[in-house]
Amino acid sequence: MAPGRPRAFDIDKALESALRVFWLKGYEGTSMPDLTEAMGINRPSLYAAFGNKEELFRKALNRYGDKACYIRTALQQPTARAVAETMLRDTADALTDPKNPPGCLAVQGALSCGENADPIRRELAAMRTEGQQAFRKRFEKAKADGDLPKDANPADLASYLSTVTQGMAVRAAGGATRKELQRVAEMALKAWP
Repeated sequence: MAPGRPRAFDIDKALESALRVFWLKGYEGTSMPDLTEAMGINRPSLYAAFGNKEELFRKALNRYGDKACYIRTALQQPTARAVAETMLRDTADALTDPKNPPGCLAVQGALSCGENADPIRRELAAMRTEGQQAFRKRFEKAKADGDLPKDANPADLASYLSTVTQGMAVRAAGGATRKELQRVAEMALKAWP
């Protein structure tokens, strides 16, 4: 069988363009014409390179995860307070980075999904839960090391941090500035044990 024509587009640039569209419009709010226009390719090329919309979204989500290195940085901080402080401050910066759409794809991607997009909604929820569990484990270690008070609840602290950062993501998508989100981070740290 003869090989097909070589791709006439840069697959990485096309994926980055798809990521931006999903980030701005969410999974269900993004149409195939939105994607093909942003990516500069036709539908057959999109399907050949990325599969269907759901597969493309997953590839874009993986690319998005690569941008969230600030979460790994936060988890590696030496104290529980430094973990929370780094996470909150870096989240405010990331959510308002002018090089990217405002907000968080993992939060906004499925805020309003119907039944057809339920697998994506569940996947994004699992992704957020996985992140929260990573913080719970880090806070459990901090408590075992004596870095948190004996009455501190690592699961509650992780839930608190997750709730604040997800709320910051919604606010950023609605136009909150970096300065506003940094003030939210400061307020959240006042409640830290």
